[in-house]
Amino acid sequence: MSDSRPNILWISLEDTTPRFGCYGDPLARTPNLDRLASQGVRFPNAFSTAGVCAPSRCAVITGMYAPSIGGHHMRTGHTNRATPEMPTPYEAVPPPYVKCFTEYLRAAGYYCTNNQKTDYQFKPPLTAWDECGGNGHWRNRPDGAPFFAVFNPTGTHESGMWDRSKGSDGPPPTETDPDAVTMPPYLPDTLKARQALARQYDNIAASDRIVGRILGELEEDGLAENTAVFIWSDHGEGLPRGKRWPYDAGIRIPCIVRWPGRLEAGGVSQRLVSMIDLGPTVLSMAGVSIPRHMQGQPFLEGEERAYIYAARDRHDESYDMVRAVRDRRFKYLRNFYPDLPYLMWIPYRNRHPVMQEMWRLHAENALEGDQRLMFERRTPEELYDTESDRYETRNLAGDPAHAETLGRFRAELERWQREIGDLGHVPEDQMAARFRPGGMQRQAAAPVFAPIAPIAPGAPGRETSEGGSYSAPCLIQLHCATQGASIAYTTEEGGDARWRLYTEPIRLTKGDTIVRAKACRIGYRESAESRAEFLVE
Repeated sequence: MSDSRPNILWISLEDTTPRFGCYGDPLARTPNLDRLASQGVRFPNAFSTAGVCAPSRCAVITGMYAPSIGGHHMRTGHTNRATPEMPTPYEAVPPPYVKCFTEYLRAAGYYCTNNQKTDYQFKPPLTAWDECGGNGHWRNRPDGAPFFAVFNPTGTHESGMWDRSKGSDGPPPTETDPDAVTMPPYLPDTLKARQALARQYDNIAASDRIVGRILGELEEDGLAENTAVFIWSDHGEGLPRGKRWPYDAGIRIPCIVRWPGRLEAGGVSQRLVSMIDLGPTVLSMAGVSIPRHMQGQPFLEGEERAYIYAARDRHDESYDMVRAVRDRRFKYLRNFYPDLPYLMWIPYRNRHPVMQEMWRLHAENALEGDQRLMFERRTPEELYDTESDRYETRNLAGDPAHAETLGRFRAELERWQREIGDLGHVPEDQMAARFRPGGMQRQAAAPVFAPIAPIAPGAPGRETSEGGSYSAPCLIQLHCATQGASIAYTTEEGGDARWRLYTEPIRLTKGDTIVRAKACRIGYRESAESRAEFLVE
């Protein structure tokens, strides 16, 4: 009998501000995304928790703000060759009760696949997914099982705007006319800059075709009517003062949800949505209780959130700490290092053509008006009215007319930081030392087997992890001494074995069965494999 619970499909884009036709952009070529929006609900007030991918995806997969669990620096797993004194690489180590939310879905019987990007600030544990890789697909699930499937097209990444031409012929032409592109007022309006943004329009169009292919496969399989589809992005687009920053250009994202029979077709919801709400929303849809430690909330139903929150910390070689709070109208930013320039040394970002134009024109004293914003001195606080100032260029923090609003946001930011236990206040080297005592990554203890069955008469069986001969019925408990560890097990041999999430004692039928098990905890090395052979008579 098939499961009546909804299937759930995520298509997560990269570095994408909603330059879609359904969001009113006249240059967009997004027929598949627009069609999906006409069949579902569009959320124009959706925001990521960070303006860069790894901290954002860390929050999505755990339902915990990245500064709450040590995943806020971009990235934890890189060794910066130019700055070897940094405490990287390490993996974020959340409290032991924090899991990838997909484990709760797997425990409830969902088949969970990810194709294929992770970038969580920790290695995805074996227990997080049934499949995680280039072949991950709902089509591989057992008959009748509901699925949660994630696809991660990467074509809209910041690097897709780079000029990769060779020789003197200039960059290849774009389908989007660079002269038709409108640059934000705080960026240079040059041909090179417009060509870069034109590439982004082309890349979004290419991603739209991928969305169409995936939705087509859903239709082919007869699953469209019982599958909820989500479109979202890990953060805003990869332009200067967008990506890496908690301005709206860096955190405002597209969010479209189609759920046939449950959401009104062609609807628009103005409620505030944070990407930390994605996991709790999926759990709610699947009928799975939401763990109380998760910091998001379902956004398809229930009370609307009053604020969204975002963070900026170290990016590659350069440290920073900015926190942001936004309601439907106002945005507040606190610069914890107001002495720092806005544009610090980030070699990867400097490869962007628009950034190169900014540096060139700044050196020539040729930037004008708002184009100079990123070269001005920071202030400790920034406050913007996003209704009248969509590009966040007029700082109202010093305006007496907005003193009450400023005070409200100050208090809300400090309340939120206390609530989540913001680890941005802890130096990264101290945090990393806590995660890696003695400079070593901890390893989960190997699971042990605990049979619950009588020993077969005359058999040398043991009530330990070494297997043995037992009388039917026979149950095998698995146990790991590492606090918070999850256990994966299989009764198959070989490297292609399907590893299941251990949630209850394994019931063995008569015959000879080999059981293999591994223990996982986020931020720990996976345990050594345990293996035992059981003969049930």
